[in-house]
Amino acid sequence: MGLKTLDAGNNLIYRAWHNIPGFFAKRNVTQQRYELDQFIATTFSSGACYYYVLDFLNLDKPMLVSPSIQSILGLDPQTATIQSLIERGHPDDIPFAAKAEETALSILKNEIGMDQVKNYKISYSGRMRVADGSYRLFNHQAIILDTDEHFGVARTLGIHTDISHLASGSNYTLSLLNLFGGESYLNIDVLNNPQPCITSSPSLFTQREMEIVRLLADGKTSADIGRLLNISPHTVKNHRKNILKKSDCKTTGQLVSKSVSEGLI
Repeated sequence: MGLKTLDAGNNLIYRAWHNIPGFFAKRNVTQQRYELDQFIATTFSSGACYYYVLDFLNLDKPMLVSPSIQSILGLDPQTATIQSLIERGHPDDIPFAAKAEETALSILKNEIGMDQVKNYKISYSGRMRVADGSYRLFNHQAIILDTDEHFGVARTLGIHTDISHLASGSNYTLSLLNLFGGESYLNIDVLNNPQPCITSSPSLFTQREMEIVRLLADGKTSADIGRLLNISPHTVKNHRKNILKKSDCKTTGQLVSKSVSEGLI
């Protein structure tokens, strides 16, 4: 069952995808081979997380998911579907998630251009029901893996990271972050901000600064970062000072919390 034939019904997420015609692929696309674990470790924030690969031409079938989905959400990795993930969403957060999805797809198609969709990461947060039945706050991040010859989207990689230790609730904003340091769309209030008013802005950090922020999030010291990036600890300290100033943060802990909760890492 592909997106074209899917009955959206009362499912707000499916309906959001239907509302952007021409965004998705019209035929099956061979999945490219990715070293997903290594890719995720260098592109997304660390922490308790699971990943899944969503095939929009086969939405009713089990997805490729990481084994950690069982311990985090209590779902069987062999049978987990996108519907089972959506059903884990907090009922009060689903309308926001649907609007965030629709807004993200609209910006990618109409503002950024379909030929550039692989250059961006979609990020927003919401609560999900975990294995013990309670709800925890997760950061949702997604990138586009595969497109057809017309740049229609066939497959995405999604990462859900538990950020309950960093924030008590969602800020209900959406960000589309350029993976290569170009202009991004940050902290969009999709529930109250008319889409024509949405504009891009330069990425907050340079690529080098983003490398340092990710390493700080992993608990690395300035000396560790210097060795890993082959730069002096003094240079790292200067970068850290500039990063804190740009982000309007006073401490590294505040920086990491803000970066993770806003999807910057």
